[in-house]
Amino acid sequence: MNTTRSGRPALTRPDGTPLRVLVVDDDPDLAEVLSGALRYEGWRIRTAGDGASALAAARELLPDAVVLDVMLPDTDGFAVLRDLHAVKPDVCVLFLTARDAVEDRIAGITAGGDDYVTKPFSLEEVVARLRGLLRRAGMARQPDEGPRLVVGDLVMDEEAREVTRAGELVELSPTEFELLRFLMRNPRRVLSKAQILDRVWSYDFGGRAHVVELYISYLRKKVDAGREPMIHTVRGAGYVLKPAAQ
Repeated sequence: MNTTRSGRPALTRPDGTPLRVLVVDDDPDLAEVLSGALRYEGWRIRTAGDGASALAAARELLPDAVVLDVMLPDTDGFAVLRDLHAVKPDVCVLFLTARDAVEDRIAGITAGGDDYVTKPFSLEEVVARLRGLLRRAGMARQPDEGPRLVVGDLVMDEEAREVTRAGELVELSPTEFELLRFLMRNPRRVLSKAQILDRVWSYDFGGRAHVVELYISYLRKKVDAGREPMIHTVRGAGYVLKPAAQ
């Protein structure tokens, strides 16, 4: 398995080229530290210190993700995001802010942001959040990942991002797809909620078990509905995916 210098599995764009990330923050020291951590992942990085230069850089780079400070000298990050979406509608956005109020978080998500990190933060957290966002959006993959996973009559084409069961198409959201991919990469293996949360959401486990339970229920309604179940709960241990009984 290809790994980064940090020891994590390497992530690239689906075509094998480096991921492109734009870092926007008016603190040049912070921007440089963040850029260094992301370059350590093998990604192509650009930086900008205000909204106008961020948009100019985005038009040249066409980034897969943007790390975006909410407070900028010429505008705010929410306005920049609206303009970024006009340049690249599917770009992933991770907001940085010194404010932790609930209304600020709601404003960021409402504006179209994908995630939110409050200053001060750890570089590891920012990297983990970005990796999770890019994987869930289908913009990143590990170079050694095969294009097709098969468990019983359940088939996942990772390149086409299509899932079928018994030949019937199963429509999944990006997060549902990533959760099912993790289960299919570990068939017959019991996976704890903490393992799933870390791998699919890139979060520490504390207090977020309900997120895993919710998305497992979504998957069951789509993968197992009207069929022999493949997704099973192992009480007190986690979840397991295995071929349906014949």
